[in-house]
Amino acid sequence: MPASPSTARAINDRLALRLLQQEGPLTAGQLKTLTGLSRPSVADLVERLQVSGLIRVVGEAGEQRRGPNARLYGIVADRAHLAALDVRTQGVSVVVADLVGDTLAEATLPIGSDTGTEPAVERAVALLESTAHEAGVRRLHSVGIGAPGLIDPVTGELRNSTKLPAWHRRLVGALQQRLPATVLVENETNLAAVAELRLGAARDLDDFVLLWLGQGVGAAVVLGGALRRGASGGAGEIGFLPVPGTGGLPSATGCDAGFHALAGAAAVRDLAVLHRIDGEAEEAVRAAAAGECPGGRGDAFLDALAGQLAVGAAAVAAVLDPGCVVLGGEIGYAGGAALATRVEARLAALSPLRTGIRPTELGGEAVLRGALLAAREAAQAELFAPAS
Repeated sequence: MPASPSTARAINDRLALRLLQQEGPLTAGQLKTLTGLSRPSVADLVERLQVSGLIRVVGEAGEQRRGPNARLYGIVADRAHLAALDVRTQGVSVVVADLVGDTLAEATLPIGSDTGTEPAVERAVALLESTAHEAGVRRLHSVGIGAPGLIDPVTGELRNSTKLPAWHRRLVGALQQRLPATVLVENETNLAAVAELRLGAARDLDDFVLLWLGQGVGAAVVLGGALRRGASGGAGEIGFLPVPGTGGLPSATGCDAGFHALAGAAAVRDLAVLHRIDGEAEEAVRAAAAGECPGGRGDAFLDALAGQLAVGAAAVAAVLDPGCVVLGGEIGYAGGAALATRVEARLAALSPLRTGIRPTELGGEAVLRGALLAAREAAQAELFAPAS
């Protein structure tokens, strides 16, 4: 059935707003070309969106032509403000942005393991409040949170975990109670994958797996351009993957003998020590990838690390056949192309399925970028909705 006039207007408005979000300020003529709408329809659309306070004139086109310059229309960026939090085991990072995603202020705060639950929560909340104040923001519309652990697919809440600080789960609840804002929480690796899909190494892909290499190990699955969380929200808990070379098997309560034992930061650090390379895992990988280790030790270290990572990547390829694995997290970023190329070569020897390996383009910033995307989409879904 054909859409009613009101439905058609709502569809056209959303299309125009999406184009303005993706392309930046546009003239009415450019909107006409990109939407395929008639000139009168675009004129009506622009008027509706201006009256609703969603767009405004932000300048003039610089094209040489007869008559007055065409007006440039852009989204009203300060119509709503957003925040994103990257919650880690040892601290929290915050970014505050406007409706189009431009950063206004950001900050990071370490929180030691000896900090009590309530003091840790209060420090994290205070960091968000002070960062918003620094940005000149009085009220946040949407807040996206990236945290390690499982997210319940039904309730959207962070589940209890004996391996994670208690303040993580308490922080989510505190923000939901204390802020007059929409508060969303998602697994950190999933958010990193969304950021890589939209802004990073997977921009040209519909199918890929992000392998997060940091203090812990995780994976996020994107198929058909959509994030796949699994029946219980646990898709990608690759640290628990049983693999050879760990001397044992993981259990339901611990991944110490799973793939985590080959790819986690502690394992990478131990491997670096064997190759007489100093520094923490990220530092050792970065030095090796930059060719700063004498006597060929860096190459030998990266070859060995690639062999360990390829074991997990081969299992992912065999089950999902994603066509591409992105090496994310701080260690994946530190290794860059030097590590990714080696993993791809080792994987080709283990699996008959052709699977490319790419380094992350966003590194440790991917979680914050993904959380900000989630907050922005939540805000725009509400503000850009047709008037009832």
